[in-house]
Amino acid sequence: ALSRAAAESGARRLVLLSGRGMSTARRAEDAVREALEGTGTAWTMLRACWFAQNFSEDSLLPEVLSGVVTIPAGEVPEPFVDLADVADVAVAALTEAGHEGETYTLTGSRALTFREAVAEIARVSGLELRYRPVPAARYAEAMSRRGMAPAAVAAAMLTLTETLDGSCSEPADGVRRALGHEARDFEEFVRRTAASGAWED
Repeated sequence: ALSRAAAESGARRLVLLSGRGMSTARRAEDAVREALEGTGTAWTMLRACWFAQNFSEDSLLPEVLSGVVTIPAGEVPEPFVDLADVADVAVAALTEAGHEGETYTLTGSRALTFREAVAEIARVSGLELRYRPVPAARYAEAMSRRGMAPAAVAAAMLTLTETLDGSCSEPADGVRRALGHEARDFEEFVRRTAASGAWED
C-alpha cells in the first residue's frame, strides 16, 4: 500500500531496506515490485546483513555495557555492515540515475564471528567484554521472561535462525557496485563509536 501511494503521489524512485537471508524481507521485496509494476516509479532493493550499530545503538548495546554479549550465534561469521554505508547507498539510489531495478547486498568488508567482533570492541574501546554463546531455546526463554510478546519473540528467533545459519557469512560487493569503493571495515566503526562515547556507561 505504501509503494502504491508513493507511485500515485509522483515519486520517481523508491528504496526498500531489506534483509539478507530473511524470508520476510523477500516477501516485502516481492510486494514492492508488484505494487510498482507499470507505474513508472523505479525501485532499488538494499539487502543488508547485521548492522555493526547493533552493538552501539540497538539490542546489543545493554549487553556491551554489561560486559557480556549473549546471543545464539555460535561461531558463525557475519560481515557486519556499517549503517553509514547503507545510508550512502540509499542516498545514491534515491538521488542518482543508474540504480533502478538493482538489488544490492550490503555487507562489511570482512566477516567476523561474534566472538571476534566482541574482542575487537574490547581491544579498541578498553572495555572488559566477553562473548557468551547460548542455545536458541534459552535465548527465546530469556526474551519471554523480559516481557516480550510471543509474536515478537518468534520474529526475533526467525531472524536469528535465517541469518546466522552460515548462508550469509560471505562478504558481498553491494557497496562497491553502488558507490565504487569498498565497504567500511568493522574496526573503523569500532574506533568511531568508541571515540563518540557511546560505550561509556
